[in-house]
Amino acid sequence: MTRPANLSDQPAVEALDAACFPKDTWSSSSWSDEFTRSDRRILVAERGALAGYVVLLVPPLEDEPVDLLRIAVDPAYRRTGVARELLEATLGDRTVLLEVAAGNAAAIGLYAGFGFEEISRRRGYYGGGEDAIIMRRAGEGQ
Repeated sequence: MTRPANLSDQPAVEALDAACFPKDTWSSSSWSDEFTRSDRRILVAERGALAGYVVLLVPPLEDEPVDLLRIAVDPAYRRTGVARELLEATLGDRTVLLEVAAGNAAAIGLYAGFGFEEISRRRGYYGGGEDAIIMRRAGEGQ
């Protein structure tokens, strides 16, 4: 089941963030900000426990693209459709942008399957000099 997150989900989302992004974990205060901003949309996927989350920056103007800021799936639930479910719940009629590490072939393949295409790169963006790939999925009619 995928649903909008609420404040009671914050501790579990923070714990999953730390497990999935140990070198780039968002702070508790950053998460508090994310959970209270009107331009953010956080969805969680549950499988009895929190299995994954996605964070979107949703600008108020319909012609501006949505930014997929963060998506994470608990390692115990990877390759079970959780990321696909989260993406299906977030992709609407608007254009969506995201950034992914060039070495993350599984994520790049998932995004490509949803119609995302590489539009640019940030050379050496991540630690260790890994490139960031910027991907875009055009919204309906755009």
